[in-house]
Amino acid sequence: MSACAAAVIVLRRSIFAIGRIARWLGVAVGLTLVLLIVVGLTHFSPHLAFDFPAGAFRINHAFFAGLGAGMLISAYDYWGYYGVCFLGAEVRDPERTIPRAVLGSIGVVATLYLLMNISVLGVLPWREMAQNTDSHARMFTMAVFMEKLYGHAAAGVIVLLIALAALASVFALLLGYSRIPFAAARDGNFPSWFGAVHPKHRVPVHSLLTLGGITLMCCIFRLQEVITTLVVIRILFQFLLQGTATLLPKHRCERKTRGFRMPLYPLPVLLALGGFVFILFSRPNFLREMRTAGLILVAGSAVYALRFINVRSWIEKS
Repeated sequence: MSACAAAVIVLRRSIFAIGRIARWLGVAVGLTLVLLIVVGLTHFSPHLAFDFPAGAFRINHAFFAGLGAGMLISAYDYWGYYGVCFLGAEVRDPERTIPRAVLGSIGVVATLYLLMNISVLGVLPWREMAQNTDSHARMFTMAVFMEKLYGHAAAGVIVLLIALAALASVFALLLGYSRIPFAAARDGNFPSWFGAVHPKHRVPVHSLLTLGGITLMCCIFRLQEVITTLVVIRILFQFLLQGTATLLPKHRCERKTRGFRMPLYPLPVLLALGGFVFILFSRPNFLREMRTAGLILVAGSAVYALRFINVRSWIEKS
């Protein structure tokens, strides 16, 4: 909660100052990942890293259940790749900057993600973590990883670096998502209160404070529950709808008019839609999560209906 509050305070400044802070946080996070990868690879044991259980690649229900669980976590871990899209009005040359930022971040994150996991698995036996869900190796993987190689002091250092990486994640997400209620308010789809900007720094201050407050409340719940719920709801109400929209003639026309291109269109869209649908139906608690999504849908529909009635009555009076 303190990290969330700190991120909100830091984000209440100009986009130029935020850009400088983001670069330094990015460097810190990147160096932390590189450190873990180098340490792991210099103590790497192929026998541990590639110790697959019998039938690991047998195509059956267990294989697809594990694949779906892994894809759900990966979808959450990759969320930052499109954060630049929320700042389209605040970046230079968006037709070139946004696609490069999206594709570049996917490539960088995929490389670091794969190397980090393999390097850790080459030091810590996965069977030990899987046997006991309350083991230190499972709950505090990176601390145990560094402690095993360099002792307790090194574990303490890596814990601080991981905390800094988590702060950078909260910082980046609040930066991007605070622009959504602001843009919706400016388009007339949200209360005008969210469209207010800071008189000096020109940032959406009301939207930022609201998102920061919601983030603080989410800290009360278990991280796994928050991640799962967010991914399922985001797939249903954002990813599937956005993917479908990119297949419509209007979107194709807009994309060409504004200078955006998608190589191998529509294959990337179809692959993404197929992956998101697979994640949804591979969930063991799919029906419970669908009920949560249904409540959100009902609440959103009610708000939309009230807004529609108000707008129509205002038009009739005018």
